Amino acid sequence: QVQLVESGGGLVQAGGSLRLSCAASGLTFNQYTMAWFRQSPGKEREFVAALRRSDTTTQYLLDSVKGRFTIYRDNAKNTVNLQMNGLKPEDSAVYYCAAGRTILSSMRTAIAYNYWGQGTQVTVSS
Repeated sequence: QVQLVESGGGLVQAGGSLRLSCAASGLTFNQYTMAWFRQSPGKEREFVAALRRSDTTTQYLLDSVKGRFTIYRDNAKNTVNLQMNGLKPEDSAVYYCAAGRTILSSMRTAIAYNYWGQGTQVTVSS
């Protein structure tokens, strides 16, 4: 049984930092693209960041988070993390960890991912 368990969300003031972590089990971790998505009330789930299984150094990021967010994975520990700096109120959302055997062209789409965590709330106050 595949499980993705997120942690690290919370309330932070604008300009602050949070680090989200996702622990994966029940899958061969290094064979999956790992990603973070977010969803705000009334909006569609939005791609935030991903690392491909075949290249763990090239970060794929939403344009609005470039320079502020960093995604990194530890294949030995089956974890993927999202370091978020310079947070803005518009970053407030439920953040989800996702795993999938994606191809490059579909990596930014939620439907390409097979497994999802339960989500963790991030709230940035102004």
